[in-house]
Amino acid sequence: MSIPNRLIDEKSPYLLQHAYNPVDWYPWGEEAFNRANEEDKPIFLSIGYSTCHWCHVMEHESFMNPQVAELMNDAFINIKVDREERPDIDGVYMAVSQMLTGGGGWPLTIIMTPEKKPFYAATYIPRETSYGRIGMLDLVPQIKNYWVNQRERLESISENVVLNLGQGRGGDEDVPEKVFDTAFMLLDDLYDDKHGGFGTAPKFPTPHNLLYLLRYWKRTGTPKALAMVEKTLKEMKQGGIYDHIGYGFHRYSTDQEWLVPHFEKMLYDQAMLLMAYTEAYLATKKQEYRKTAEEIIAYVLRDLTSPDGGFYSAEDADSEGEEGKFYVWSTTELETILSGEEYNAIIEQYNLRPKGNYLDEASRRKTGKNILYLTEEAMENEILVQAKNKIFEARETRIRPLLDDKILADWNGLMIAALSKAGNAFGVKEYIEEAVRAAEFILGKMWDESTLLHRFREDEAGITGFLNDYAFLTWGLIELYHATHEERYLETAIRLNQSILDKFSDPRGGFYFTAEDAETLLTRRKEIYDGAIPSGNSVAFYNLQRLSRLSGETEYEAKARKSSNYFSSSLLGQPHAYSMFLVGLDFAFGPSTEIVLTGKPVELSKITRRLSEEYLPNAITHVWSQELADKIPYLAEIKPTDTPLIYVCKGFVCSLPTDSIEKALEIIYEKSRETT
Repeated sequence: MSIPNRLIDEKSPYLLQHAYNPVDWYPWGEEAFNRANEEDKPIFLSIGYSTCHWCHVMEHESFMNPQVAELMNDAFINIKVDREERPDIDGVYMAVSQMLTGGGGWPLTIIMTPEKKPFYAATYIPRETSYGRIGMLDLVPQIKNYWVNQRERLESISENVVLNLGQGRGGDEDVPEKVFDTAFMLLDDLYDDKHGGFGTAPKFPTPHNLLYLLRYWKRTGTPKALAMVEKTLKEMKQGGIYDHIGYGFHRYSTDQEWLVPHFEKMLYDQAMLLMAYTEAYLATKKQEYRKTAEEIIAYVLRDLTSPDGGFYSAEDADSEGEEGKFYVWSTTELETILSGEEYNAIIEQYNLRPKGNYLDEASRRKTGKNILYLTEEAMENEILVQAKNKIFEARETRIRPLLDDKILADWNGLMIAALSKAGNAFGVKEYIEEAVRAAEFILGKMWDESTLLHRFREDEAGITGFLNDYAFLTWGLIELYHATHEERYLETAIRLNQSILDKFSDPRGGFYFTAEDAETLLTRRKEIYDGAIPSGNSVAFYNLQRLSRLSGETEYEAKARKSSNYFSSSLLGQPHAYSMFLVGLDFAFGPSTEIVLTGKPVELSKITRRLSEEYLPNAITHVWSQELADKIPYLAEIKPTDTPLIYVCKGFVCSLPTDSIEKALEIIYEKSRETT
């Protein structure tokens, strides 16, 4: 094996994948930038992540190629960044890519001055020039020539990029309630009536859109909103984007029909989709949504869970150098695994063909392999169950895709929230226990009561946390509090939220992605767009609304309003692009409901169980205790009772307590009533 480069001492699985490249890679840091200044060289910045298929392709084609590596080492100081470890760097330079090229993606290639000012951006670059796309063998000498002979031109480009990368001016007006109708109409315009989901190919799950549409249906009673959610959830579950053998969802569909996925599996997708299926179950009581949710959980607990309690980040798309190889089957392979009856059942139910049922994305050729997918809801029977179990056992003998075993605080926060929601909704104690284990791991290993760290791997926590880490973990702890009613989770959520206010606030409104004492990059960005995952600002806004009601601290609501006012121009311009922010706005406009239960814990269990079965997205619930009453002013007026009592406050008005859960639900669901 060749001599390793400087990446060999890193913790990131992605950086370690490149540790034996002949490219003289540096990790992001002062050593690289000092060397660039000393040698008067531009910087070649390559950003990706460990389960990125085209990152692997570019590595094998170019970064492992001695000729390309020699050119790069001569012309540049080369830096590798894991976007999942350093989303702050990725966010800034992805914005640069969108500015310079109109698009972005990974691998992300940025060429910049030693002062970190970019003048060139691209995504995947082939080794050799072909079909109008310049290759590395031609690009690197061109850039070197420009750097030596036309540097003023490059520096002019970089100065313009930095100048235009500023935040711009925020808004300063209240967002009107009509924003919900506008967002629905825009999502309806993008909705695919035939296949569900939004847009064409590639098609992403975007579960936060579904969370918003469920609330819009709850708010307005619009049947189409619920129909859009149900169609999308059903079509995704039936498609090849879902792993019908081992469960869990792949990253996205390369086509409009949800058939051919990019095969990587990300923790955040499992978490957000778990929330969507759980809430759809609560809204409709349809068992198929609960079944899918529980299958997602089965996958996560089996394959993405650390023995110590945290959740791993992802599984790769590739195995043995080929995308999807772990997941696809030839009919010949299945004939050797299954009985005749089982084989026929699988072939018919899951649309397998002797010549294969899909085209390779890159070559557009038939591979002879099959993706399992359904054209109608599965009719599970004993034969199919046996067949799928046998296929799963056979698949387990294959070489598995790479597991990215780093534990990220933000993605774990999402999974803690999702498991807490599911455990509460389904009445499954094990799911809540797994959420508790993960929360205790993050709080024990990555939080020192003042600073949250972003990444844990190989017994080491590192990288100061970003807004998403604090906001997503706060969300997780709020859901965990509702599932357990243990005061410490609410208390920690409030402390984390205070850290957000202290470290990330912009006095004008909203929150920066990086803390005030973080490394200085080209700009200090404020993200609001809800992309593959919700933005930190959207979740922080949602948390502020809920914590205001949970704690009685009205200042949180004032901070939230300042945030929505700041982002008002974005929200009014393209509200459907900020669907998670709209989830928080839906809570803010209400009616929201505060529920307080008193009585002996054993007798309250039936009431809490009954409440958890209802779709009440804008409700917060306390089980009264003296400890809570000492800290939350509005609970101090309530006295403990042996007989269970339910206090319901809705729209800032409270009803008399009742001992009847049915009466309490009547109050919660009633739109207009006399109150006391």
